[in-house]
Amino acid sequence: MTNEVTPGAPRDDAGSAGAGGLARRTVLCGAGAAGAALIAAGCATDQNKEPKDLSGKQVAKTSDIPVGGGKAFADSKVVVTQPQQGAFKVFTAICTHQGCVVNRVSNGVIRCPCHGSEFKITDGSVAQGPASKPLKEYPAQVRNGGIVIS
Repeated sequence: MTNEVTPGAPRDDAGSAGAGGLARRTVLCGAGAAGAALIAAGCATDQNKEPKDLSGKQVAKTSDIPVGGGKAFADSKVVVTQPQQGAFKVFTAICTHQGCVVNRVSNGVIRCPCHGSEFKITDGSVAQGPASKPLKEYPAQVRNGGIVIS
């Protein structure tokens, strides 16, 4: 058996055209690109849209929010921070980059797990991209030990 190929004959090695005319490598690359597109699209699903109306709703207890930090609440899609004693801020938990839900607050920033964007706990502005817009801030007030969207 030889490894010679007759000119114009179909080939069946890993990178060559088979009977259908497409190389296996081409098909695999196309499938990989399609998979990556689906994963990226998954970051901005309907599940990650802004909640319709939070007005009048208590989103956290003041005792749950550390001074100089905060906490993400996936169920209500908000992040509550306390940059200074008694000063509470409420931001959307939907990242402005591609719609992922931010999930951690540490070292003065709100972190998005999808692409590494970070937002300042003081005003929701971008501390590190790829996001280029700040998180939406909700007006809030403290009522009976709870943080309520006004």
